[in-house]
Amino acid sequence: MKSMIGNSGWRRLLALRSLLSVSALLLSACTATKPVTEKHMSKIEEQDWGHTREGTPVKLFTLSNSKGMVVKITTYGAMVTELRVPDAKGRTANVVLGFDSLEPYLKGHPFFGAVAGRVANRIAKGRFTLDGHEYKLATNNGPNHLHGGIKGFDKVVWKATPFQAKPQEGSIQLTYLSKDGEEGYPGNLVATVIYTLTENNELRMDYSATADKATPVNLTNHSYFNLAETGDVLAHELMINADRYTVTDDTLIPTGEIASVKGTPLDFTRAAAIGSRFSQLTKKPTGYDDNFVLNSGGKSLALAARVFEPKTGRVMEVLTTEPGVQLYTGNFLDGTLTGHNGVVYKQHTGFCLETQHFPDSINHPEFPSTVLPPGQAYKSTTVFKFVTRQGA
Repeated sequence: MKSMIGNSGWRRLLALRSLLSVSALLLSACTATKPVTEKHMSKIEEQDWGHTREGTPVKLFTLSNSKGMVVKITTYGAMVTELRVPDAKGRTANVVLGFDSLEPYLKGHPFFGAVAGRVANRIAKGRFTLDGHEYKLATNNGPNHLHGGIKGFDKVVWKATPFQAKPQEGSIQLTYLSKDGEEGYPGNLVATVIYTLTENNELRMDYSATADKATPVNLTNHSYFNLAETGDVLAHELMINADRYTVTDDTLIPTGEIASVKGTPLDFTRAAAIGSRFSQLTKKPTGYDDNFVLNSGGKSLALAARVFEPKTGRVMEVLTTEPGVQLYTGNFLDGTLTGHNGVVYKQHTGFCLETQHFPDSINHPEFPSTVLPPGQAYKSTTVFKFVTRQGA
């Protein structure tokens, strides 16, 4: 055969064989390591999740990591509908209140897992003045405006784009255009929230917004947590990194006074069971619905709160760039709603830690400002990190 193809041809044949052998080895190596790479990649799944009453399609996205953590996010209200987290024994369970399908959300719910906006929390009497003009908003919470109004960001369909900035992190970017005059607010506002699930069992929320007119903006996620999955949350041990809180009137509007938590039922500077001081509370229904002034001042991403559930060993840490956090203990849950796995949502079945600017900041110039000037960018980050304690 060598004589038939000549010396030069024979050398070319040997070189080709060598090249093919190397290629086969490289292909074999890549194939052998592929399952390892996939194991550490976050997965993103997308599915149709029905339609709104107006016929707008709704999507549901599922992010999962290699540690067993799973989060489900829908384009309706940019809501976290489910969050599955391992306990100290490796058992994974859902730790947020919500529903398995779209229909119960459409019927109405107390902001389960939703992004609240354009302005989260309350605005006194639904009024504020900006650049010399008075704006009137809906009063949907007694005499006050709450969480963006009748049809806030929790009741609209956001545009979604899934992506992976890193192989180990799956993200969903949700964007919504709130038009000038919507719910009484000035300016066209483009709001964006990016949910990211990391390999460190963190659910990260990055908010941003721009507007063409000066407008107040205060975005938060309104998830109700129960680290035990069922039962009430009164035995959850809570620490809030705040020495002060905003004093409120009977309608939960700040008076302007910022007081010390020391010697009050609001002192969570050292961990205490959520329900341990309910007997000292005077507001009805019983429970917390209070804004804490974080010691970090909102100057950087810092620890705001830590919650420990003794039976499961789950720990949730909340980090934020916001100056405040609202503790709400599901005071108005009354057993009329049934959610995941047939759990009846009774009073105190869940708690919220809503990272935010202070309530009614637009009417309190002494508070950190919620005004977004035209051409500038609003940015905010909150991280919910989950770990466990051994021996629970």
